[in-house]
Amino acid sequence: MMTRRDSLGVLGASAAFLAHFGGSDGQEAAPQAAVAPAFAGKHEVVPLPFDPKALRGLSEKLIVSHHDNNYAGAVKNLNKVEQELARTNADTPAFLVGGLQQSALQFANSMVLHEQYFANLGGDGKASGAVGDLLAATFGSLARWEELFRATGMSLGGGSGWVALAYELTSGALSLVWSGNHTQHRAASVPLLVMDMYEHAYQMDYGAATAKYIDAFFANVHWEEVNRRLGRAQKAAAALRT
Repeated sequence: MMTRRDSLGVLGASAAFLAHFGGSDGQEAAPQAAVAPAFAGKHEVVPLPFDPKALRGLSEKLIVSHHDNNYAGAVKNLNKVEQELARTNADTPAFLVGGLQQSALQFANSMVLHEQYFANLGGDGKASGAVGDLLAATFGSLARWEELFRATGMSLGGGSGWVALAYELTSGALSLVWSGNHTQHRAASVPLLVMDMYEHAYQMDYGAATAKYIDAFFANVHWEEVNRRLGRAQKAAAALRT
C-alpha cells in the first residue's frame, strides 16, 4: 500500500522531472488557463457543516485539526497531482505516470470520504426514517447492524481505514464495507454513512481507546443526511435500470 509519505515522494520526484524536462520537446507546460478540467487542480476545501464546538465527545480541537490538516491536505495535494498529470505526455516514464495516478486516486478518495464523514456528523445520533427500516430488514435489526458496524471499526483500531454503510446500485441492497486505506472501494456502491478510522480522527481525544471514539461517533451521526443519501442513491439506481 502506498503511504501518504510515499505518494508525496512520487509527487515530488515527478514534479522535479517534469520541471526539468518540460515534456518531450523541452517546452514548458501550457498555461493553467488552457488546461483541461480534468487537470485543472481547482478543488476547494468544503467548510465544516456544523459548529465544531457542538459535537458530543469529539473536541473542537480534534475536529478542526482533522478538517484543516488531514482533509484540507488531501484537497491541496490532489490539486498538485492533477497539475502534474497535466504536464505528462507519451514520453513521460511509466513509473511517474503510474505514481501520479495512484496518488490521484488516494487523494481524491480521501477528499470525498472526508467530506462525507464530516457531513454525516452533527446530528443527535438517533437512527430514524427509511434507512433505519432498511437496515433492520437487511441485517435482522438495527441493533444487529450497529453491532457489526462497530465491530468492523474495532478491527481497524490502531491502524487506518474507513467503515461505510453502502448502497449497491446494481442490486439495491445495503452492505457493510471495510477499507484499509483510501484506495479500496466496493464497486458500483454509494456510501451512505462513513466513519473515519484513521488514528488522526480520534487519537487527540481518546489515544488508543478506539471503542470510546466509536461511541462518540454514533452519538453524533446526522441520520437526516444518511436518509438524504439513501434517497439519492435509490433514484440513481432506478435511473440505471431504465
